[in-house]
Amino acid sequence: MVRLIGYFFGIGTMLALLVAAGVAIYVGHVSKDLPDYEVLANYEPPVTTRIHASDGALMAEFAKERRLYLPIQAVPDRVKAAFLSAEDKNFYSHPGIDIQGLIRAVVNNLKTGSKQGASTITQQVAKNFLLTSEQTYDRKIKEMLLSFRIEQAYSKDRIFELYLNEIFFGLGAYGVAGAALTYFDKSVNELTIAEAAYLASLPKGPSNYHPFRHPDRAIERRNWVIDQMVENGYVSREEGDKAKAEPLGVTPRRNGTYLFAGEYFTEEVRRELIARYGVDALYEGGLSVRTTLDPHLQLIARRALQNGLEKFDRLRGYRGPKGNVDISGDWGAAVGQVKGLDDVPEWRLAVVLDSSKSAASIGLQPKRLASGALEEKREEGTIAADDMRWAMRHMVDGKLVKASGVDGVLKPGDVVFVEKKDGSDGGYELRQVPSVSGGMVAMDPHTGRVLAMVGGFSYAESEFNRATQAMRQPGSSFKPIVYAAALDNGYTPASVIMDGPITITSGGQTWTPKNYDGKAAGPATLRSGIERSRNLMTVRLANDMGMKIVAEYAERFGVYDHLAPYLPMALGSGETTVMRMVSAYSIMANGGRQIKPSLIDRIQDRYGKTVFRHDERGCEGCNAQEWKGQAEPELIDNSEQVLDPMTAYQITSMMEGVVQRGTAVTVSELGRHIAGKTGTTNDEKDAWFVGFTPNLVVGLYMGYDQPQNLGKGATGGGLAAPIFKDFMKVALEGTPNVDFKIPEGMKLIAINRKTGMRANQGDPNTIIEAFKPGTGPADSYWVIGMDDAGGSREISSEAKKAVTESPGGLY
Repeated sequence: MVRLIGYFFGIGTMLALLVAAGVAIYVGHVSKDLPDYEVLANYEPPVTTRIHASDGALMAEFAKERRLYLPIQAVPDRVKAAFLSAEDKNFYSHPGIDIQGLIRAVVNNLKTGSKQGASTITQQVAKNFLLTSEQTYDRKIKEMLLSFRIEQAYSKDRIFELYLNEIFFGLGAYGVAGAALTYFDKSVNELTIAEAAYLASLPKGPSNYHPFRHPDRAIERRNWVIDQMVENGYVSREEGDKAKAEPLGVTPRRNGTYLFAGEYFTEEVRRELIARYGVDALYEGGLSVRTTLDPHLQLIARRALQNGLEKFDRLRGYRGPKGNVDISGDWGAAVGQVKGLDDVPEWRLAVVLDSSKSAASIGLQPKRLASGALEEKREEGTIAADDMRWAMRHMVDGKLVKASGVDGVLKPGDVVFVEKKDGSDGGYELRQVPSVSGGMVAMDPHTGRVLAMVGGFSYAESEFNRATQAMRQPGSSFKPIVYAAALDNGYTPASVIMDGPITITSGGQTWTPKNYDGKAAGPATLRSGIERSRNLMTVRLANDMGMKIVAEYAERFGVYDHLAPYLPMALGSGETTVMRMVSAYSIMANGGRQIKPSLIDRIQDRYGKTVFRHDERGCEGCNAQEWKGQAEPELIDNSEQVLDPMTAYQITSMMEGVVQRGTAVTVSELGRHIAGKTGTTNDEKDAWFVGFTPNLVVGLYMGYDQPQNLGKGATGGGLAAPIFKDFMKVALEGTPNVDFKIPEGMKLIAINRKTGMRANQGDPNTIIEAFKPGTGPADSYWVIGMDDAGGSREISSEAKKAVTESPGGLY
């Protein structure tokens, strides 16, 4: 019997050794193909790029995986506790595999027939980072082996950090920081016990516990996690019961742009980042971008331009509804399918339910809930005849027709934009998206920082950025470049030029420029020519000094990359952008220094290292180790001087005259030191104004995307300057009225504004003019262009195309 037992023992031992050898061989075979776990040391997951305004306000986020990397030290204890309770309560004590948990899962599976997992956090890191998700024994063995090795190579905190930053939570969110923002619009530090528990419940299956599709299942799973937190001693029973009584409270964070009114600016920054670093860096690189945008000025600019466009558009009547829907059933659901304007929050879509001569009854588009569904509540309101008086002139078959009542304009089923009437309970005013558009830019002239940018009435309506992409003729707003070139080359503000007819001839073709009023005023000073925007004087001035000089200055100022040296170009017939014009005026405003327009102040990589900085000024002594009574460090401006500072002051002073008594006199109502120039292009297709104070330059144009006549009498002074004025009125509130600085060495001399000669005592036409050293008013009366007044001038055949195809006059 003893021999038999020994026999079987020997066989058992042999079998055990064979099994052990087989397992060892299998494990050795599997081990050969294990991935290199050392890659975890250089883990760089795709991280969200965030765009901020100059005050730190979040403007936008760009990501393929919405993730913000968070060091384990920054994760609150309650959040750690929630994930440990939900996923791996023995994490800090097991060697990578939880034997107790594995046995417990096997027993439970045998009892219930279910498939309860027993993967530890370390195993999940091994699977998510290094393996596939295939359900095979080989993969499971590899996962266990890698878990042991990972535990030996990295600390528990490092493994937990990798896990919390990698896992997918649903709704496009990766990592616990991204999930906190996505689900609750909070940082992890602000999460409650209930919120942390819900996030911890999601990694098992985000779609199974979706907050809107499966809310009951989501609450059940969250409460189970809270019970585990209580059982593991992380929270008290009282805290747990209180947390379980709370609703899910999911408030999804919106995607895309967060800063209202900054959509055009944000898109311009996005394009610049792609051009600079590529698509992957934008959507995966975790860049932190601090832009130049001033949110306060941006709102003011957006409001000023929109109001100006609306005012112009209403004078042209009502063009009809946005659409038409069937209101025989649920009108709320019908109008809810029509896309509105997200970036014009003052407006709402509404459907006309009924209309009479005196008013229209409307149903407002239901608001959309966080789940994406329309709210069930239905709101109604009224548009009275007095609140849509402008629309009584409306388009019918391409013609403006005057209606006798509201019912002649609005019909049941019409979908329209409305805005709540101030001080009214249910009263609304009719609105329509203007068919005319425009662009606007505000810039710091000393640094080139773009403080505000509006690319059109609504980004939701049109993503085309008219501030940077629209190529338009600047018209007379280009003239200061011509006059600056003249002042830099021997002319003075008191130089007298003939304001008389001139004809340019080429190859039998002629071009006869005209003044806006069609009249010629005779000899006048340069100052008078720019104040009254005289085309004939500008052409003669450009002709006298040579168009090559004008072209050189236009390119030096950045208005054009290349300007053909033909006389019509002196009147602004070449196309450029608002951004370029504002940059050019900034040179005149800052004393003649070159600037680089920039939308970005600073870019940092995912580790906080600055990889780009717009401000290139040097500062010796700024990084001194200690204070030893030395002089305060100064920023050294190393930008190029492209215009004589005295010339810059002279042209600025002349443009102050444009505001005080010229084509932009409406701006003088602000009572500020402001210089600027209007511009109206050929056939009145575009209206411009670019103006500035010593510290702020603002430029804009108004015009149709498909250029067409704005209407008789539509000028830069009548359309664009009032928008500029509305902007400046609010933008400059609370700021000192700073005068333009006169460069040292300039002489201020009283002259006669008509003759340009030194003024006599008591002369009523006296004006103070600035002269450079060595210059002054003429001793004798001399008129540039007197000889060819009323005559014609032959030009080269090379200019024939520019002459024959150029506009008859730009004002």
